[in-house]
Parts: sequence; C-alpha cells; structure tokens
Amino acid sequence: MMVRQRKNLTISGKTAGKLSDKHSSSSNCSNFTNRSNTIYKNYISYWKEVLVCFVMIIAVSFSYIGYLETRVNTPYDNKRTIIKSGLDVPEKFWGTYRPGTYFGLKTRDKESLVTGLMWYFPRRLKPGGDGIRHWCEQSDNLDRYGWLKHDGVNFGVQEIVDNPFIFTTSFIKKSGGSHGGDWSARIDVKTMPNYSIFEGEEVSLIWYVALDETTKGQIWSSNSETTFTGIKGETEGLGQFSIKLTNHSGLTDSESFLMTRTPGLHLLREVTISSLRLVQKGKDSKKRVMLAGNLLQGDEVSILHSICGDYIKKIKKNSNFVATQITGIVPFTLDVIFESGSFGVREETLSGQTYTNLLEKHKSTFNEKFEKVFNLKQKGFNTKSIKFAQAALSNLIGGIGYFYGASRVQSTYTNEPVNYWNAPLYTAVPSRSFFPRGFLWDEGFHGLLISKWDINIEMDIIGHWMDLMNAEGWIPREQILGEEAVAKVPNEFVVQRNTNANPPTFFITLQFILDNYENDLNPGQLAMLERMYPRLQAWFSWFNSTQKGSLPGSYRWRGRDDKTNKELNPKTLTSGLDDFPRASHPTVDERHIDLYCWMAIAASTLHRLGTLLGQDTSKYEATALYLTDNKLMNKLHWSSYSQTYADYGLHTDAVILKRPDIVPRSPNQNREMARVTLKNPEYRFVDTTFGYVNLFPFLLRILEPTSSHLGVLLEKIRKPELLWTNYGLRSLSMNSPLYMKRNTEHDPPYWRGQIWININYLAVRALHYYSNESGPYQKEAAKLYKELRMNVIQNIMRQYEKSGFLWEQYNDKTGHGSGCRPFTGWTALVLSIMSEKF
Repeated sequence: MMVRQRKNLTISGKTAGKLSDKHSSSSNCSNFTNRSNTIYKNYISYWKEVLVCFVMIIAVSFSYIGYLETRVNTPYDNKRTIIKSGLDVPEKFWGTYRPGTYFGLKTRDKESLVTGLMWYFPRRLKPGGDGIRHWCEQSDNLDRYGWLKHDGVNFGVQEIVDNPFIFTTSFIKKSGGSHGGDWSARIDVKTMPNYSIFEGEEVSLIWYVALDETTKGQIWSSNSETTFTGIKGETEGLGQFSIKLTNHSGLTDSESFLMTRTPGLHLLREVTISSLRLVQKGKDSKKRVMLAGNLLQGDEVSILHSICGDYIKKIKKNSNFVATQITGIVPFTLDVIFESGSFGVREETLSGQTYTNLLEKHKSTFNEKFEKVFNLKQKGFNTKSIKFAQAALSNLIGGIGYFYGASRVQSTYTNEPVNYWNAPLYTAVPSRSFFPRGFLWDEGFHGLLISKWDINIEMDIIGHWMDLMNAEGWIPREQILGEEAVAKVPNEFVVQRNTNANPPTFFITLQFILDNYENDLNPGQLAMLERMYPRLQAWFSWFNSTQKGSLPGSYRWRGRDDKTNKELNPKTLTSGLDDFPRASHPTVDERHIDLYCWMAIAASTLHRLGTLLGQDTSKYEATALYLTDNKLMNKLHWSSYSQTYADYGLHTDAVILKRPDIVPRSPNQNREMARVTLKNPEYRFVDTTFGYVNLFPFLLRILEPTSSHLGVLLEKIRKPELLWTNYGLRSLSMNSPLYMKRNTEHDPPYWRGQIWININYLAVRALHYYSNESGPYQKEAAKLYKELRMNVIQNIMRQYEKSGFLWEQYNDKTGHGSGCRPFTGWTALVLSIMSEKF
C-alpha cells in the first residue's frame, strides 16, 4: 500500500515541468482578468464622475441663470427706507392722491377706497357720453384748471374753468379716531364774469365712491341723514364710514344714484355712461338724464328708497361702485362730508359755515407760510405775481399721488417681461393730463421745490423711490402702478429694462437738503437718511458698473438703438433728453458728457451725506476728486476745434430722412421715411451740435470758476444764434444740423430747440453760483444771471396769464407754451427762480 502510494505520487521532472507551466499560465490569466475588471471599473467610475460633474455643472448653470433671471424683480436686501405709512402717518392718510382726475380723494393705503367727481352739462351731453368730465384730458379743452392753494397735508383749493362756468373745488381734513379722521369737500358752481346770461342753466355733478377688485370691503347707497342719496361702507383700512351730500347753497333740480360693479377703476367713466337713462317721472315733467339705480338687481331708478334693510345687506357684498348725481341750477354749492365711524364725539359737522371758517383759516396760514419760505413780497413781487407763484407751488404739491402696484420689467436674462413686486409709490407727477405717474429724473427736480416747502413730504417721496430698488441697485425710471396709471400709457412704454438708467437727480435734491437743513435735521430725519444711505450706495454702484464707458472715467447711456433705420438720430430716452442729438451711429465706445457730470455729483453727494452720518466715505471722496478734476473732463470731452464740451462717438452729420422710391407692382410696399447716411461716420466729438448737453459741466457747477472754458461757455450762452432768447435758453442752437428737425416721419422735435424750464433752472442756479465765486468771469455771470432770471420768470407768467397753464416747454421764437399742459412738474421751479432759493 505504501509503495503503491509512493509510486502514484512520484512524478517525473518533465511532467512536473509541464504541470508547473500549466499552473503558471492559469495564474497569469486570472491576474489579467482581474486587472481588466479593475480597469473597466475604473473607466466606468471615471465617466460616472464626469457625468455627475457635467450634470452638476448644468444644474449650477441653470440655477445661476435662474438666479440672474430673478434678480430683476427681487427687492434690494436691506432695511426699508419707509417704515411708517398708511394709518401710521394719520395726517397724510387722506389726500388728493389721484392727480389724473380733476378732483378726487383717496388714502395712502394699498387697497384704498377712491372718491371723485364727474360733471356734465345736460344740454350739451352727446350720444356715447361725450361731454362727461372725469380724467384730466387735454382733449376736454378746458380753459384752465389747477390748484390755487394746496399745503400737501390739510387742505386745497382748486379752480376749474369750463366755459362758461367756474367750478371751485376744495377739501379740508380733520384728524380724529383710529382710521384717518374726517374730511369734507365742496364743489361750488357759478358763471364766469360777464357770463351771467348762463345763470339758471343746469349742471349735473356726479360724486362717486369705488373699490378695486382686491379691496376687502363693501359700499352701498343710503338716503339716511340727508335729503340726497348718500353712501355708507366699511373697509379694512377705514372701518365703518358714511358720506353725506348736502346742498350748501342754491337750488337742485333732480337727484339719482347708481349702485353696480365696475371691472376696474380705469373704467369708472365708461360704467357711468353705460348706466345713464333718459327718465320721465310724470306725463307733464320733462325727460331727464339720470343714473340707473341698482343695476345689480335690474331695479328701476328709485326702487332702493322703498326696499328693506335685509335687501341692503344682500347687495352690500356685491357693489363696488356707488355714485350720486345731483343736478343743480347755477349758481349752487354742494358739500360732500366723509365721516369716520371711529371719530368719536363730533362737536359739529364739517360743512356749511363751519367748513367756510376753517377753510379761510387754512388759506391764511398758507399765505403766511408761503411768504416766510419764499419772501416774494420782500423781493418786490406784486399780488398778481404772488398768486401765480402760489398756484405754481400748489399745482406741484396737489399733483402728488399715491400709487400701488407692480411695474413690468425685463432683464437681459428674461425672455419676456415679468412683474416687479407690488409696492407703493408716493410721488409728484409731471403732468396731471399727460403724465399722471412717477418719473425718476423728474422727481429729483420736483424735490428741489417740495423740500423747500416741506422737507418731510420730500423725504417721504425720496424714501418711497429708494424702496423701489431691486437687488441689482436699479430703479425703474418710469413707474406705472395701478389700473388708472396703466390705462394712460401706450404699450410700448410700459416695460422698463434693467440695463437702462435715468439721471440720478435725487443727488442734487439731497445736495439742496444738505445746503438748507444740514444743521436742523431732527433725529427722525437723520434716521431716515441712515436707512436710505446703503440704497444710495447701491444705486451709485449700479451706475458705476452698468453705465461705464470704454475708457477710464468715461460713461455711456445704455438703451440707444443701434439698428434703427427710422430715426434721424437714435433717441437716448435714458438720458431724459430723449431726441437731443448724440453720435449718429451708437456704439460701445461712446462717451456722454452729461452722464459724466451726473456721476461726479453723485459721488460728491455720497461723500458729503456719508460724512454727516459718520460713515467711511473715503472711496466716494476719491471718486469725486477724480471726476471733478477738470483735466480729466477736458481730456475726455473738450473739443478744441469747437471750443465746447461734447459727447464722443461714431458720428456724421450727413444723415437725412428719405422716402423709399416706388417699386413697380408692389402694392404693399412700406413707404415710411427711413434714414439714409450720405457720408460714412467716423469717431469724433459730436461738436457741430451745441445745446443743453454741452453745458452740463457748467450746469452742474463742476467747471472751476477760474477755468477759461467757463468764459467760452458764457460767451456762447449769450449769443442769440446759439441758445439765448428773450424767454430762456433754447435746448439746441439754431445753427445745429438737427435744430427743430423731426426725428422720424411721425415724431416732431422735442429737445431740439424748445425751451425747457428744468435746464433753465440749472442754468440760472449755475450763474448765481459763479456770480458769487471769485474768478475772472464773476461779473459776466452776474450780468447773465440777472437777464436770464427775468426772461424766464416774465415769459412763464405771461403765458400763464394768456393760457391759464404752466407748460411742458416753450417756443424759442415766440415764447408760447407748447407740449402738454398743465405741466406743473419741473416748470414749477419758476418759483425757485423767483425766490432765488438755490
């Protein structure tokens, strides 16, 4: 057994070698397989990692793009400037905050009850409701309308001349209770002087109350406590309230009411017109135009007076528009009394003689304050001139509105316009008829006058604008908030783009506030400025990054259309100077002198304000010194050829508008005039044009008083063939290639020769400054100051006397008002020129 085993176990060397080779080959194969598996696994793992990284990059990219998309409508992340509004500021809760209507009151509440007036003459009413007045419309062709006195808080008196009648509308507020207190309005109707023949005519007044679709509340008709149909209601902001209509004097001929729903506040007039009915109450009575009563239930005109209280409760939940029509026999006076349910015990109703006495008291207080602030009597102005000046101020103050809603905005990262966040805006408007909404650069000019009258109103306005800043530091330049505002704007102007700026005029407003109040600011005002300061910094940073030019220290307005072939000179709407001639062919290498100057002023103001607030302002001080260095400004913008400051860009003057030749057999050919360039443009100063833009180093007082360039500009200003007229400085010199030229076939000239008062104000202010600074041109500046100041004042007063309005602009050859009217935004700065409050 042992041997057999040993034999079986004995292997020859040759065999052993073969076995050994077989074993080694099997092992190597196994190792190769393992290595292959490892490499494959590593390969798969690598590409998995690559795929994960790729997916992560895509996710991050989409996330970042989404982040960029949302920044345009994300609020700036800091303390809000305005921390008190609505009922927290009861003295400003109610006001004439609907400047787009002839007369109406609302609250500073995002869901406000609105009240207002319509009127018409029954004998003149035309089919379709033509002749009913409501919104301020140029097409109504009223002889004049505007506030005669308005203090911005307590009262106002307005005169409306609708030939042959004069409507005097006024209001008074009385504080009390927890919902904003009481107010009363008075509408007095009489004939114009020398038109007594029209006494005894009928005039129909419609006083209404309305809620928008979002307001939580209810309103209904009520004839309690008055011979006329009154209005009662309850809202979240006002609690319970009632509105009574009483006949203060004269006779009324008929009365009717309307209770219905309106699809929007912008359609109140249309809803009213659709509800008018021709009614005859008896066989022998005449037919009258009357409101249709309760339209919600299809009732007849007078049925509400005989229905039960349960029915009133039912319709309370449905009506959002209630109106009362009173037809009176001229002359007559109607009082409208709003009483808050939370007022408490009233000693007397704010109507009749009580109203008259309190109104006279407010007028007297207004007159005293006006003289104390502006010193016009002391300066020798007569009573007529002072009344004009009071109207200028009052129309600006009475044009302050309160709006709530969301702008439509667009970013380079969004394919379509998106909604801004819902926000309030307390702001003056340029024109009640044509521009009843907020404009950023206009508001800075408005503030130069408003802050002199009432610094608290102005700081409230600036604060509301600053709170409209987005995460990028951008503020939309045109604010179109709410149904009524949107209804007045062409679609092409609704969307605001976040690449586009507007002159940061609030910096000169803040300069003015510091000049006049720096040592008198109270703790609350200083606290507001502290909250505002980070936003001003962000605003400056946005300008400094998005509007910078291709050369160090240069700046360029974005928003010019470099592809248009319809405009003679592509507009620069963002500059505020619309069609003022710039480089004919927009490029990224343009340099704009006006924006350069605005940035210098912004840096200087941030340094000064920050120093007052105890902030580190070294970088703003350095920037201000850099930009106000006349050597840098001269290098970037001084044309030695034309001896003026100028824009720089790709430019030629050889451009015309030409109608395309007729193409045979092309019936649908577009024959609108298009731009033709007759000579290739070249990079150069835009110095064959001379006008407002060229004056900005002088206008914003950046030019040194000892600079020879100041002497050159003063000489040019005074030449009649350039800018000087007997009515003010024209916007573009008469020898400029585009003087009074249409920019398109359909667009008349705008800033191409007309006289604008905001720039004339800056010119008068600058002359006043240089006339008080030591230098070789001090006497010349003083002489021009005296002449230009009187030219502007006298012409505006003369045109106001003739037309009844302040105007958007004035003709440079006749001095006549042109553009839209009334324009009591920056044109009201004539009062600052009169009072020499710079």
